[in-house]
Amino acid sequence: MIKFENGKYCGYVNGKCIVRSTSEYYVKRKVGELTTEFRTAPVSEFGINQRFSFLEQMVQMVADKTMVSCVITGEGGLGKSYTVLKSLESAGLTNVTSLADFEIGEKLNLSNCYRVIKGFSTAKGLYRTLYECNGMTIVFDDCDSILKDDVARNILKGALDSFNRRYISWMADMRDDDLPRSFEFTGRVVFVSNMALEKIDQAIRTRCMVVDLSMTEGQKLERMEVIAKSDEFLPEVSDIAKSQALAFLKARVGAIPNMSLRSLIQVSKIAARGGKWEDLAKYVLTQGA
Repeated sequence: MIKFENGKYCGYVNGKCIVRSTSEYYVKRKVGELTTEFRTAPVSEFGINQRFSFLEQMVQMVADKTMVSCVITGEGGLGKSYTVLKSLESAGLTNVTSLADFEIGEKLNLSNCYRVIKGFSTAKGLYRTLYECNGMTIVFDDCDSILKDDVARNILKGALDSFNRRYISWMADMRDDDLPRSFEFTGRVVFVSNMALEKIDQAIRTRCMVVDLSMTEGQKLERMEVIAKSDEFLPEVSDIAKSQALAFLKARVGAIPNMSLRSLIQVSKIAARGGKWEDLAKYVLTQGA
């Protein structure tokens, strides 16, 4: 249901305003998304912070080669990628995403390295990535194209299989002389995706450990409270400003479009400036919606 209230269009789901904007088109689109693809976060006996703890444990198991892969799903902006990378670093893995950080000829133990792949990839690009990063832990972050493409999914099924030896093949025309038609894949894979869990192919899900980090607005705030208390979160901002920012967001649940960790960062920095900061924070959060 869409209503025009106080100069803005408000989108309601189950009697609750879940999005508000001056753009009617935006509100209609977001209501459609939230009532179909994302829906309300599923009821779980495990709280959101406990699920983030499971995420850390799963990534550690992939890093130490106990498991081959894991899938992390849920809306963006609340620290999925950050937690994955932090867990890999804690496990002692070296980030080799940027080879410019290393000297030419420097020898690396690939089994103790990880590489982050972002953005679009074709099935052929996936095959090349798995070959060039063989032996490593590969993090596909917001690289949803490979989870939607039939050929790419079939390649992943081979890479993630539970057999002791995992072979991947590309039997189509091969113009790249540096790529073999098949090879044994010994690496591990972590998927970080904003896709709804049920939209990820079942054959991929059953081969991986899975943690769904879908959240209600209340769970987002619950997660933000933990993040805000971390020494690593905005160390240049006072604890008082962070507490004020959290209180500000809690008082406006349902009225802030796309509330995420970015919202907390913005409001914390605005609150740190002092004065009558609330109006500025409200304006900033509702623009661009």
